Amino acid sequence: MGPAPNGHVMGTVPHGEKEVPVIDLSQSEVAAAAQVRAACLGTGFFYVANHGVDEALVENVFQENKDFFTLPEPEKRRILADENNRGYTPMSEETLDAPHQTEGDTKEGLYFGREVLPDSEEAHMPLHGPNQWPAQDALPHYRHVTETYFRAVTALGMRLLRLLALALDLPPEHFHPMFTRPMLFLRPLHYAPRRSHPEQGIFGAGAHSDYGMLTLLKTDEHPGLQIWSGGKFVDVPPRPGTFIVNLGDMLERWTNGRFKSTLHRVVVDGSADRYSIPFFFEPNFDTVVECLPSCCGPDNPARYPPTTSGQHLLDKYAETHAGYSADATPGAAPITLEG
Repeated sequence: MGPAPNGHVMGTVPHGEKEVPVIDLSQSEVAAAAQVRAACLGTGFFYVANHGVDEALVENVFQENKDFFTLPEPEKRRILADENNRGYTPMSEETLDAPHQTEGDTKEGLYFGREVLPDSEEAHMPLHGPNQWPAQDALPHYRHVTETYFRAVTALGMRLLRLLALALDLPPEHFHPMFTRPMLFLRPLHYAPRRSHPEQGIFGAGAHSDYGMLTLLKTDEHPGLQIWSGGKFVDVPPRPGTFIVNLGDMLERWTNGRFKSTLHRVVVDGSADRYSIPFFFEPNFDTVVECLPSCCGPDNPARYPPTTSGQHLLDKYAETHAGYSADATPGAAPITLEG
């Protein structure tokens, strides 16, 4: 295997169970935080079990999204993603690893954020605004189920914030004041039943690292997720009853590179439609992101200048999308938080 983590790495792909630990959230916070710390110092990926999100609700949200993605294309396009990144993204619209892809990702998706009223002060900020919902006559329960799930996963994210703080030798509530008006994005995805061919540049989702702080991922029973570990891509198989959690570039920056934001991709075998629902959990837009005191010192100076969480996301987008300004204003192009 070559050292470059790109779309051309080939060879046997082992399973990643040993690389990706399962953390039981029913144990003490101190014990769970120690395991979170080890995972964050390792691959930056871990499963969480006994997480408190009702499995019946998970099943309902997957069914609602399967129903949405089977709608006729014109119906789905009625809510195309707007300048605040809320709405529908068509099949192959996104290319997450352009240098190594010959076509767009073989997936379509939706974006829902924390609901922000159009006449509110927040609505003037990039990435903030009202959601676009499927027509109620087509999917009468979609909004209720999605908002219920959104609240449940937000609560799980707040629990994980405490573990992250403890893992960084900080008070457990350290991050909570930064999440009073958080940037939250739910991203239901449908992968077409088309086989990925990495050697041909065809992927379910190209290799990328997530831009933000934390991603909480639910997948169906079909495999596909792979992470870059030990000089190769390894499978992270679905585990019923768990979420897959990974760190993003913002947290790696915050921790001065101590905690890892890991490259990952989706490679599908084409045997069936595949569904997944990542949830991007980011601080308030104006949160200052600078090296944590526990992660730097005289012999380990800060590697990055201070920024804000919102500016960090906009800068990341500008780095990888031609024609997009990091000084984004309402009316700019939609943003992807997936890298």
